[in-house]
Amino acid sequence: MDRGLTILGIESSCDDTAAAVVRSTGGSLGEILSSEVEGQTALHAAFGGVVPEIAARAHVERLDFCVERALAAAGVGLGDLDAVAATAGPGLIGGVLSGVMLAKGICRTRGLPLIGVNHLAGHALTPRLTNGLEFPYLILLVSGGHCQFLIVYGPDRFERLGGTIDDAPGEAFDKVARLLGLAQPGGPQVEGEALLGDRKRFRLPRPLLDRPGCDLSFSGLKTAVLRARDELVAHQGGITVQDRRDLCAGFQAAVVDVLAEKSRRALEICFAGSAGERAFAVAGGVAANGAIRAALQAVCDQTSVRFTAPPLWLCTDNAAMIAWAGIERFRRGGRDGMDLAARPRWPLDATAAPMIGSGKKGAKA
Repeated sequence: MDRGLTILGIESSCDDTAAAVVRSTGGSLGEILSSEVEGQTALHAAFGGVVPEIAARAHVERLDFCVERALAAAGVGLGDLDAVAATAGPGLIGGVLSGVMLAKGICRTRGLPLIGVNHLAGHALTPRLTNGLEFPYLILLVSGGHCQFLIVYGPDRFERLGGTIDDAPGEAFDKVARLLGLAQPGGPQVEGEALLGDRKRFRLPRPLLDRPGCDLSFSGLKTAVLRARDELVAHQGGITVQDRRDLCAGFQAAVVDVLAEKSRRALEICFAGSAGERAFAVAGGVAANGAIRAALQAVCDQTSVRFTAPPLWLCTDNAAMIAWAGIERFRRGGRDGMDLAARPRWPLDATAAPMIGSGKKGAKA
């Protein structure tokens, strides 16, 4: 058991500027002393999505104030910290660079260890922070930019069983919201409309369910919603409020069905012949969707697997998960030098073949 560790976490990979202080006194549970998050929704609202340059500038303006508030709320100073952890990728490079440079500055001036954290690892390790899961466990990492089934063996060891070959679910939710004239971010908007809609009215596809394995696809589903909308417009000159609700309900139901079935397959692969605890977690922004959570809970109930999901406020991007991932790495001797680089791409399972392709900057997923 380690002595108490207190780590400052910094997160700036997309459009949330965040800082948090997390303390560990041993074991696989941590105490969140503070968590500050400043969203940028209003800054990007007019553009229908996140504008990387605007996001990067906002991080530069807000990060230091966010850190100050996190330290004050935790009741600690820089001298009380054991290390600083910052998201070093993947993400929008301008934002990631802002957080990494701030962390380097703090570590250089205070003589503190620096820990670069994979943003996806932050999500993947959150169930240990909140629920004390023991390694290994299966996790569905489902967000605006990612969707992967991963076996988590340790803070730096992940095995990918499958993932999306095109759009991530969160991206599909956002695109469907734009198609139907809903505000961004699209996930909560579509979920809210779906509650009032008829999920069976539109016959939308369940992509890749006719193929074995755990890979997923959501681009064709998004296109099917577009075609259904266009057919309504052609026949009646537009879409009604109820049309929109029914389209949202049908789209969400299709996503739920795909994730539930693919989760069932991933569980079979992961725990085949396993005699230990069988645990399945979901994390990432889309994990806040109530219908998805309920479906995954039902799958776990049917297969006698423990299901865990973080509190809703820890599903979206935050710095508490980065601080905790930093603690996990720090315990095992993980340190980084002042040459730590910001990375736009950084797959968790470096041994797996790229899902979406690879370029000069590395594999996307």
